[in-house]
Amino acid sequence: MKAMLSLVLCAAASFAAAQEWPTKPLRLIVPFAPGGVTDNAARVIAEPLGTRLRQQVVVENRPGAGGNVGSQSAAQAEPDGHTLLLGYDGTLVINPHVYSSIAFDTLRDFAAVTKLGDATLLLVANPGAGVHSLKELIQAAKTKPFSYGTSGTGNTTHLVAELLKQRTGTQLEHVPYKGGGQAIVDVVGGQIPLVFTAIATAQQYVHNGRLLALGVPSAKRSNALPDVPTFEESGLAPFDVSSWVGIFVPARTPKSIVERLHKELAVVLQSSFVKDRYAVLGIEPVGNSPAEFTEQVRADLARWGDVVKAANVRVE
Repeated sequence: MKAMLSLVLCAAASFAAAQEWPTKPLRLIVPFAPGGVTDNAARVIAEPLGTRLRQQVVVENRPGAGGNVGSQSAAQAEPDGHTLLLGYDGTLVINPHVYSSIAFDTLRDFAAVTKLGDATLLLVANPGAGVHSLKELIQAAKTKPFSYGTSGTGNTTHLVAELLKQRTGTQLEHVPYKGGGQAIVDVVGGQIPLVFTAIATAQQYVHNGRLLALGVPSAKRSNALPDVPTFEESGLAPFDVSSWVGIFVPARTPKSIVERLHKELAVVLQSSFVKDRYAVLGIEPVGNSPAEFTEQVRADLARWGDVVKAANVRVE
């Protein structure tokens, strides 16, 4: 009887919290510096979400350690629905395998609200690299090494290249940069032949002919560059990798608040305002349920764990 009463009281408290929530502005923690795809993905939805909740949503950048610093801060926040995390697959499902020490557990410390969208990745080459398609690269890289740049060690762009390397037996050598911008500058300048990057970072150089797009690793072509084939179309089926961004809250946030957040975000993601701006970023809006997103996070943790182990990627 006491246990039943306790459950009823907890449910009542959760309902009451949701009815009153939000009572103050919300913090949306972005665990990266301003200006990148993840930061912009957060800023695009902040204002329309705030309008629907009738409270301001303030984007707070807390960069450091590949997203670990800001993510830890969000995990330790009060679980009252007023702190949100802009989650990124590189931080939440790859970093736990790459970093020797990490201060949060993705499944234990966070509750998934919804996937905002999938950001298409892109493999580009300098026009003078001697390869004009993914098939040509695979053939050439089996006989001689090709270096490729990414925005750092252990992120999604690095791991998708390692997966390509594992699948094809090619000699692809990683050149990590402190940011994607310098990697693009160097491949345009011919210092390195290849770069794996977010499509939004490189598409202007593809359009003006300064870079050659070899393929996208997602299951379907990107609306931003519809003429660029997928890896699967180039003979690597199955191959489906994109970089997701989503909203998380601290674990133990009342379920009713999580459901309300999902409901409001689903509406926001269907607005033409968000769709148009996400298209520029190379992001396809999703808005799936908390349960669906949780299952993807769980599956991605397992998948990238295998890739990281095979590639022996570690960050101390």
